[in-house]
Parts: sequence; structure tokens; C-alpha cells
Amino acid sequence: MLDPRISRLAHLLVTYSVAVKPGDKVLIRGNSLSLPLVSETFREVLRAGGHPTVFWEEEIFSEILLREGNDEQLRHISEPTKLVMETYDCLIGLRGSENTRSLSSVDPNRQRMNRLAGRELMKTFMERSASGELRWTTTMYPTNAHAQEADMSLAEFEDFVFAACRVDKADPVAEWQKVRAEQQRLVDWLAGKDQVVVKGPNVDLALSIKDRRFINADGTANMPDGEVFTGPVEESVNGWIRYTYPAIYSGREVEGIELTFVDGRVTDAHAKKNEEFLISVLDSDPGARYLGEFALGTNYGIDRFTKSILYDEKIGGTLHTAVGSGYPETGSRNKSSVHWDMICDMRNGSQIWVDGELFYENGRFAIT
Repeated sequence: MLDPRISRLAHLLVTYSVAVKPGDKVLIRGNSLSLPLVSETFREVLRAGGHPTVFWEEEIFSEILLREGNDEQLRHISEPTKLVMETYDCLIGLRGSENTRSLSSVDPNRQRMNRLAGRELMKTFMERSASGELRWTTTMYPTNAHAQEADMSLAEFEDFVFAACRVDKADPVAEWQKVRAEQQRLVDWLAGKDQVVVKGPNVDLALSIKDRRFINADGTANMPDGEVFTGPVEESVNGWIRYTYPAIYSGREVEGIELTFVDGRVTDAHAKKNEEFLISVLDSDPGARYLGEFALGTNYGIDRFTKSILYDEKIGGTLHTAVGSGYPETGSRNKSSVHWDMICDMRNGSQIWVDGELFYENGRFAIT
């Protein structure tokens, strides 16, 4: 018997997150592990009057390509993928991993080559998303691999995931509308502000948000959600930050990252584990050494680190920044093949000041 929370999640993604309309072309990206959610999402798109297409994306295909493909094959972007990014109305990503470390031993240079090939595709995605032409959302189907990463049984992890998505509630849409209203208060307060100063045991940063827009991440893109974010003025970031959680990218876990910024650019980067990989990603292209995102997690229902960025960047009481590509809807001009989120805990002796006014302290918002 199908878990009713899966049906509620599919309904939430289709009717709330991307709001499928009759006639919409909808791509669903999934794999064998996420099949129960893919099937229910397909049904919901049909019920909404949309035209669903499924891309089957097994992890093994990426691994084979990166290990065995030649340079030309690593740089190739398929025509169907281009067509979707250029013309489809909705994109629904339903992840499900069998082995979260399957790419750990792949040559970083081959990953970089493959990543750089997708630069124009990422630009198209960002621009169409910012204009509203492409509505997208992504979520993660609970699997044993992710449960193990989070130090939970599969049943515990399922409860965690479905609660974080609010689909354990009778009316998940109403729950996310409450999140939207609370976060809009923060976004409205930040509108028109300029100077941001972040101080704490693990951070001493100054940056500008002048003429930048904060986005209310209310479940219409990521599911679960719960953050407010912007793209800082690229050349304005100065200072240093030590990320208190491991940062995972392309199957590699990098621990103890500390970055120093001078006039926006990462001038010094260290890590206690996998430092060489960190440097290789930062050297992917010029934009990879600038911040494309500055964000605060607001989902206090996500109370543990799971080694999945979809959940971890939303942890209430944390700050995260992303090196690389920024979201055009925020006003960010940063372009890169990279977008790598890194998280810093702000719940112990940290403050954020905005134009000289205390905005955030010890993981909680200080404004009324």
C-alpha cells in the first residue's frame, strides 16, 4: 500500500510548487529509487491538465560517463536536455540516491570538464527561472543511502523528510502559505538595505546588498524549503568565514573549509579534508571564486545535519553562502559553472547587523 504522504507530496509539488496549468509541458526527472514518487507526480500532472515527460536518470550513467567517456563525450550536451531547458514550462526533480559517494574517486579534472560544458545550460536555466518562464522544484525521495548518511534508519528518515515537507499535515499547502507569510516579513524589512556585517566565532564578514533583492524561499522551488536569500554585490565581500559543517560537492566531502575574501574574490582557501578538491572547484572558472548567494536558514523543524544540502541549508539558525553562479532574480551578476552551498552555524554568539541595526542574533531574528 502506498504511503499517503507520498501522494500528498506529489500533489504539493504539482499544484503548489510549480502550479501546473492545463497545457504546460512538464519534465519529471527521476530514477528507479524514486519511482513511487515519480508515478504519483506523473498522475498529478495529468490531473492538472499538463503534459508530463519523464527523464530517467540512474546514478550509474553519470558514473560510467565520468570514468569512461572521452573529452568530447564529457563536453557533450544532449539535444533533448537543451530542448527542455529552452522550451518547457515546468521542471520537477525527484532525487533518490543509492550511493552518495559513487563519484568520490573520479578525477576532479574530468568532473570539471563535464561541469564547464553545462555552463550555457545553467545560464539558460537561471535566466528562464528568473523571468518566470520556467517553474521548477526539486525534492529528495528517502532512500537507505541518505538515511545512513543522516545516521537514521530508513523509517526514521522517512518521518524526518515528510515532516520537513509538511506532508505529514492534513493541508500541506496551508502550512507552506504560513511559511511564506512569515518569511515575507523578513524580505520586506531587508528591502532597500545596503551594508551587512556578520560577526561570530566562525565568521567576520562585511558585504553589500545594495539594489539586490531577497527571495522568499517558501517551497515553490526546493521542497522542503525555508530560507531567505540574495546575491551579494560581487566585489563587496570582505573578511573570512569558517564553515562549521562538511560541504559535499560532486560526491566529495570537504571538511573544515575556511575562505578569505578580498573585494569579493576568494583569495585564500583551506580545508582539513579534501583541500585539493576545494581548490580545483574554486578554479573552475573566474566566477567560482565569488559569492553568488548569501542566505539564512529559517526552517527550525530541520534540527539536525543530514549531509544532504537540500535539508541542511534550511536548518534554522544557520547561514549559508554559495560560491559560483548567482540567481538573476536577486540581481546577482555572477556567472559560473559552479554553485556550491556551504553552511555556518550561527546559534552560538553570532550576530548580523544591517545598516547598523541588529537583524539577527544567536540563530534568531531580532527584528519585530
